[in-house]
Amino acid sequence: MKLNQIADNAGSRKNRMRVGRGIGSGMGKTGGRGGKGQTARSGVRIKGFEGGQMPLHRRLPKRGFRNTAFAIKLNEVNLGKVQTAIDAGFLDIKTPVDSAAMIKAGLMRRAKAGVKLLGEGEFKAKVEFAVWGASKSAREAIEKAGGSLKILAPAPAAEAAPKAKGKKTKKNAGKGE
Repeated sequence: MKLNQIADNAGSRKNRMRVGRGIGSGMGKTGGRGGKGQTARSGVRIKGFEGGQMPLHRRLPKRGFRNTAFAIKLNEVNLGKVQTAIDAGFLDIKTPVDSAAMIKAGLMRRAKAGVKLLGEGEFKAKVEFAVWGASKSAREAIEKAGGSLKILAPAPAAEAAPKAKGKKTKKNAGKGE
């Protein structure tokens, strides 16, 4: 086979419709853009604009909370991929496996805030991990294989006692009765 013999599958490419070339072309005059006005022009389109009526996305109430500005961005790596890298010789099991070793092995592109191990896939190597976190199934698989796991994430802070709401204290016990 030669380069000049390579061809696309029949029907895989369509010729572009040249619009606005007169009424005889079938796509002339307005060129599929309808009448006049803003949407007939090139460029300007207001997404979600409802002609001055309050748009749907502003009529609906705000719900929930997203901590996106302060959310911890982690790399998630399955143990099956780690096992594949060990079998291929990209990871050295004699040294602790951390985010730098995983980047070098090609398991992820760059280090974010840390690595979280997930338990999907078969894992049978005795490895020492030093990662930000691990799922319950990943911990069990590592311990079952005889490896160890060092968690680098800070321990969750102990929760303070809940504040009493609506209960009378000594200070305002006699007031308002």
